[in-house]
Amino acid sequence: MSLPHRPSRYVAITAFLLFFIYLGGPRAVYERLGSSDPTPGKIGMDRLVKSSFDWGKLKPRYPISSMTPIPTGRPRSQPRLQYRYPPETGIAYRDRLDSRRDEVRKVFKKNWKSYKRYAWMRDELTPISGSGKDTFGGWAATLIDSLDTLWIMDLKEDFNEAVEAVATIDWANTTSTACNIFETTIRHLGGLLAAYDLSNEKVLLVKAVELGDMLYAGFDTPNRMPGFWLDFEKAKNGELIADTHQPSASPCSLSLEFTRLSQLTGDPKYYDAITRITGLLAEHQNSTKLPGMWPTFFNMRDGDFAEGNMFTVGGLADSLYEYLPKMHAMLGSLEPVYEKMAKEALATIKEHLLFRPMLPDKENILFSGSVHVGKDEGVVLEAEGQHLSCFVGGMFALSGRLFELEEYIDIGYRLTKGCVFAYDSFPTGIMPEIFNMFPCERLDGCDWDEEKWKNEGDHRLRKGFKGAPVPSYILRPEAIESVFLLHRITGHRDFQDTAWRMFQSIQKATETEFGNAGIEDVTVRGPPKKKDSMESFWLSETLKYFYLTFSPPELISLDEYVLNTEAHPLKRMKQSPPVKPGSNSKQSETAEPTAAATTVAA
Repeated sequence: MSLPHRPSRYVAITAFLLFFIYLGGPRAVYERLGSSDPTPGKIGMDRLVKSSFDWGKLKPRYPISSMTPIPTGRPRSQPRLQYRYPPETGIAYRDRLDSRRDEVRKVFKKNWKSYKRYAWMRDELTPISGSGKDTFGGWAATLIDSLDTLWIMDLKEDFNEAVEAVATIDWANTTSTACNIFETTIRHLGGLLAAYDLSNEKVLLVKAVELGDMLYAGFDTPNRMPGFWLDFEKAKNGELIADTHQPSASPCSLSLEFTRLSQLTGDPKYYDAITRITGLLAEHQNSTKLPGMWPTFFNMRDGDFAEGNMFTVGGLADSLYEYLPKMHAMLGSLEPVYEKMAKEALATIKEHLLFRPMLPDKENILFSGSVHVGKDEGVVLEAEGQHLSCFVGGMFALSGRLFELEEYIDIGYRLTKGCVFAYDSFPTGIMPEIFNMFPCERLDGCDWDEEKWKNEGDHRLRKGFKGAPVPSYILRPEAIESVFLLHRITGHRDFQDTAWRMFQSIQKATETEFGNAGIEDVTVRGPPKKKDSMESFWLSETLKYFYLTFSPPELISLDEYVLNTEAHPLKRMKQSPPVKPGSNSKQSETAEPTAAATTVAA
């Protein structure tokens, strides 16, 4: 593949002016893009490289006849999410937080310095060998994923340099023949949109629109449902088709990013695309083998949810559930279907997936397991904890505050404490990817059974753990994510001390000469063996959540932003989004919600 060229300054400025004219001039630009700043940022515009294939001009094989409009009108009043912190006067407390935040920032800076030196514009840094590798199409995943972290940590010179690099990315210049629609959406599209929301640098939105048009092409299938992969040549030839066995998180975790792109551009096509998935979920939510939830895998080609018998909020399904309350917040309560689906899903999760572990000291904690539904045995719980499912504590607490269900805040607290307990239970101070426990029959607890532990437990582990079949840790953020959210929602300061303990353990176990690396086994008592891998979410999510936990609550307030599943903060709807001139939709002038669950005409 050829390297992106750098256009002349004249050509770049001409392209920039044409972009302005298309949107109606400078003032129309900032109004249309939802910004209160009439002076758009210009970093990188003189280096802008237009993608060599314009997906926005691709004629669809399966065009649609009408579009679901973006919800408009005045957003409805929503409960405050963040705890009202009293004015802090304790110097020692402030100094302690400042010191901890500086330590997190120092770790990020070391990683970023190594990425710039050894892996610039590559997808990932290899933190042991000091090189780079491409795992997500070669579109600088770590760079784009880290944009908003750079901004939040006030590393503005590095941010500006990264924005200039983003301007040169050509989405048609790739190391692969296809891209994972889900991963590209949450990391790249989400990263660009969040960085734009924070900085108002217009080149980020230009690149987000180019990428959004490419991802939108993935919906050009006979039933307008996306597949797992976006095969570029098949997409250009109109040959894409939805999958018959697809992880539920994949097509059902695109809503936040596509909605925000529609809000910023005024083009309803992105929002319209995801409402078709929303409608399918709403239609089948109560006709699955576990009503209220959707199976881990389902047939997107035929819209079949009836056959799947595995249900989880862990890997392969997690962000489907995470996005339901967040979409309700994002849209200012103007679309009721997300609240309805969220409440029904949370009730089912509480009834069937949550378990309290059998422990000697009877700690009042919870975990989220998985279930399978058999023909004869009914709903069977597997008391399996996953690091990926540790986000559930934050989801319950956020939903409890958003929907004014106090019980769910308590459940979120106990779930988060469960993951903290797991961190504290292993020699490295880190929980494994997957572990098993002995479940109580009820959420209010049970007596300790020493004989059961002796006969079935793994005696290398703390009492209460049955085993750790996947003992690795790959720098995942889900536990600190919930710790951050519970701190912001409840105001409990002990979560800040918990976060510091977790950070120190992770840093001790994963630090390398060049950055931080995943480890193979958290159960070992000596130094763990490291893997030459550093996923982009280490900088995008894990370190960001640690940093925000030690930061003033007004920094990325939950009442101003919704964080996507890659921790990219997207602005919540505060006023009617703009409408793109000539768009094929009928926008409402009132605050009445649309019916995305039923408005899915193709």
